Amino acid sequence: MNFILFILISLILVWISRHTLKNYRSHGFYRFFVFEGIAALLALNQPYWFNDPFSIRQMFSWALLICSIGFVLCAVKLLRAFGGYSRRDDMPENFTFENTAHLVDTGLYRFIRHPMYASLLLLNWGAFLKHITPVTLSISVITTLFLIAVAKVEEKENHIFFGEAYTEYCSKSKMFLPFLF
Repeated sequence: MNFILFILISLILVWISRHTLKNYRSHGFYRFFVFEGIAALLALNQPYWFNDPFSIRQMFSWALLICSIGFVLCAVKLLRAFGGYSRRDDMPENFTFENTAHLVDTGLYRFIRHPMYASLLLLNWGAFLKHITPVTLSISVITTLFLIAVAKVEEKENHIFFGEAYTEYCSKSKMFLPFLF
């Protein structure tokens, strides 16, 4: 059943990412593998989500998962309020919400440059903690490496689009976790 769930999720992700998968230089290419890693973790660990619910490991897992939801909701709200939209002919594979016209550096974005990727990072490790095995650890580490790759590629794209303002913004903010990383 878990394998079938993973295959179904993967087929959906391939269809959604079909344009970005054609351009290995876009951040979306690497983001696909992040989603695949998280899908694998969810499928593998799904039977263990509610085992031993009051253990430290489970409570820490739920804290990461809840923070993940908070980060993505906050990021979407800020992008809608302050990001605007700009047509990006140089990146036709981008989704519309990715093509912001204005650099958002308020709210959560004041502290971290990639709150949506931070959300995925928290989701990744929160799902991993549901059932720790060498396989799930490997998937989580590889997914984290792909998240770093996604952020680095997107930062190159943002430097080109926003110029010096983005360089200054990078010097004042962290990549994923406020005050840490």
